[in-house]
Amino acid sequence: MSLAHGYAVHDQTAPLVPFSFERRAAGPDDVRIEILFSGICHSDLHQARDDWGGAKFPMVPGHEIIGRVTEVGANVTGFKVGDFAGVGCMVDSCRHCAACDEDLEQYCEKGATYTYNSTERDSGQPTFGGYSDHIVVEQRFVVKVSETLDLKAAAPLLCAGITTYSPLRHWKVGPGQKVGVIGLGGLGHMGVKFAKAMGATVVMITTTPEKGADAKRLGADEVLVSRDPAQMKAHAGSFDFLLNTIPVSHDTNPYMSLLKRDATMCLVGVLTELDPPLMGASVMFGRKHITGSAIGGMAETQEMMDFCAEHNIVSDVEVIDIKTVNEAWERMAKNDVRYRFVIDMATLEKAA
Repeated sequence: MSLAHGYAVHDQTAPLVPFSFERRAAGPDDVRIEILFSGICHSDLHQARDDWGGAKFPMVPGHEIIGRVTEVGANVTGFKVGDFAGVGCMVDSCRHCAACDEDLEQYCEKGATYTYNSTERDSGQPTFGGYSDHIVVEQRFVVKVSETLDLKAAAPLLCAGITTYSPLRHWKVGPGQKVGVIGLGGLGHMGVKFAKAMGATVVMITTTPEKGADAKRLGADEVLVSRDPAQMKAHAGSFDFLLNTIPVSHDTNPYMSLLKRDATMCLVGVLTELDPPLMGASVMFGRKHITGSAIGGMAETQEMMDFCAEHNIVSDVEVIDIKTVNEAWERMAKNDVRYRFVIDMATLEKAA
């Protein structure tokens, strides 16, 4: 066992406060990681406020983790002490179901074990996340991080990055395709970068014209303001793929009209009901598809990290001191960040 220090919430209305807890000792298949940077995901706030139910307290959030390996178990072959490593949303799965056998651990038929607000399969102990000084994770659920990447800006790749990379890869986005990214936030800005690097013509679709210049800076070829009927009509039936990153309930019907026949819109943001509901005509006329995608398996996450190193892709981040994490959560709730907060964990000792 090792004593860990971090920040936790103790109930759904409480702020984050300093918290000490025990991590398990590194077993033969484990990697122990000193956490250098921890990204802040909007789901951290949702989980802490129990917006989705099932919150377990005390809760140490954080599933966008970049760190340095400090210990490896006897059976570990892919990592050595001193390597940079990443941990995302999962730290375990059953490893034996059809999904796990196909490297799709996020769809584990018995349920993945999440990095925080979950329960370790072997010990039954709660999992605690990346708002802390170190973590111990089984090697299968750790990815290598290239030293060529800006480590602080690489942290959000472990959630925002893989959440957008996976559907773009699965639906084979590439040259010659017109791809729309709906919503310019933590997920959307990564979708633009990935789709552009994959060779597609990228259109940022937003309700906010003021975001147009930033979308083009990120790589968008064009900006479509969805509240402008003339612009929507001009783009009707022209998209090969739409990546919908909007995180709240919204009307998907107007976006379906943008798709070509047999084309797909993939939801990666909204977890709640669609309001108003999707109309049958939106999919029937044109044999169009609406689908969803959740993060990515570990093999694909490593592929994404390697792709990012090859194309020099990282997130746009604002690095914060951990003592200001509650203010960062308040700003995130107001969408006041471009485009991801990242905690510099070197500030933890000073804050404790």
